Amino acid sequence: MYVYNAADTLRRADEAPKGAQLAPDSRGDFARDRARVLHSAALRRLADKTQVVGPRDGDTPRTRLTHSLEVAQISRGIGEGMGLSPDLCEMAGLTHDIGHPPYGHNGEVALNEVAPCGFEGNAQTLRILARLEPKVLIDGTSFGLNLTRASLDAAVKYPVTRTNADGSVNRKYSAYDEDAAVLEWVREGHVDGAPPMEAQVMDFSDDIAYSVHDVEDGIVSGRVSLRVLWDFVELAALAEKGAAAFGGDADSLVDAADRLRSLPAIAAASEFDYSLGAWTGLKSLTSQLVGRYVGAVTRATLGGNDGITLGRQHGRLVVPPDVEAEVRLLKTVAVLYVMDQPSHQARQDRQRDRIYRVHEYLRAGAPGTLDTMFQAWFNAAETDLERERVIVDQIASMTESRLERTAKKAAAFEGYF
Repeated sequence: MYVYNAADTLRRADEAPKGAQLAPDSRGDFARDRARVLHSAALRRLADKTQVVGPRDGDTPRTRLTHSLEVAQISRGIGEGMGLSPDLCEMAGLTHDIGHPPYGHNGEVALNEVAPCGFEGNAQTLRILARLEPKVLIDGTSFGLNLTRASLDAAVKYPVTRTNADGSVNRKYSAYDEDAAVLEWVREGHVDGAPPMEAQVMDFSDDIAYSVHDVEDGIVSGRVSLRVLWDFVELAALAEKGAAAFGGDADSLVDAADRLRSLPAIAAASEFDYSLGAWTGLKSLTSQLVGRYVGAVTRATLGGNDGITLGRQHGRLVVPPDVEAEVRLLKTVAVLYVMDQPSHQARQDRQRDRIYRVHEYLRAGAPGTLDTMFQAWFNAAETDLERERVIVDQIASMTESRLERTAKKAAAFEGYF
C-alpha cells in the first residue's frame, strides 16, 4: 500500500474547523475530498449532459453523470488492486468529466471555436475544482472545493498548460494559461511530465466504461449490433475507421474481433431480443468484459514496474496490447455507429448553433446576462480575455436544458444587439 505524505494531503488554503461539528471527523483526507466532489453541483449537472446519446434519448441512456459513477467504481477497483488509495482513485473517476460543457465533446468543439481564450474540458475540470465550485472562500478568493494536492493531481490527465514556452499550443491540456500557478502547485514533487498513477488509472477506467457500457446502451437502443463481428467485410471497414479515430492499426482491431467472437457472452448479446434472458445475458457481458480488462491491467501493471510501490509519482500503468485493441474496437462500435448516422450529425449541427447563439447573447449583454456569481468575476476581470473566460465558464456550467432555454431567449432578442 502506498503511503501518502503531508505534501500529498496539503490543501491550497487552510480551513477553520466546522462550527457545527458535534464529534471529531474520523474520515481521511481523500475520503473528505471524494465527498466534496460527490456533493458538488458541478457533478449533479452531469445528469443533464450528453454521454454518446442525449440524456432524453430513451428511458435509461447513460448520461455524463452515470458514466462518471461507473468510471469511479472501476477506478476504485483498479486502484485498490494496485495498493493506491481507493478513495483517491474513486474521486478521480468522479471528476474526470466534471468540466464537460453541454453536449459533451460536440459542445467542447463549439466552445473552443468561439472562445478566443480556448476551451478544453480537462482544463475546465481543474478550474471547477480549484476555483468555480463554491465551497471555500477566504478573503474574497475562491479556492473551489479546496481539494488536497494529491486529489487535484489525480484529476490532471494532461499535466501541461494550453500554451508552451515556445508559443505552440497543445491539443490536449489540463490547465488554461491563466491557471498555470495552480497546476504548478499541484505538480510539486513530480520529476517528469507523466500524470500520477491515480490519473492513469482513472484515464483507462474511462476507456473501459466508455467501450463496454456504451456498447450496452447502443445494443439496447437498437443502434448497435454485435453481429458486425461476424460480418468480415463490414468489420474490415469498421477497423479502418477505428484505427483512424482512436489510434492503433486496423489489423490489431480485426484480431481483437477474433478474440471477442470466441466469448459465449458476445455471441449471446449479438442476438439480443429484449427478453428477460437477453437482458440478463447483456448484463453478464458487461460484467465479464469489465472484469476481463480490470484484471488484465492490474496484473500487467503490478508485474511491469520492477516491484516498486505504486503511487502518485511512482509507476506507470501497463495496458496489454490485446486489451488495448479490444477496448479500441468496442469504443469504435459504440461511437461510430451513432456518429455516422445523418440524423445524429444534423443534431450536432443544431447543438453547436445553440452554443454559438448563447455565447453571442451572453457576450452582448454581459454582465447583466450572467448569473450573479459570474457577474462578480466579470466585473473584476481586467482584460477582454479574462471577461471572455467568465462568459465561457458560465456556458460550460449550464445543463443542456438550461442552454436550450437560454438559446430560445437569445433568439427572441436577435437584432437588438
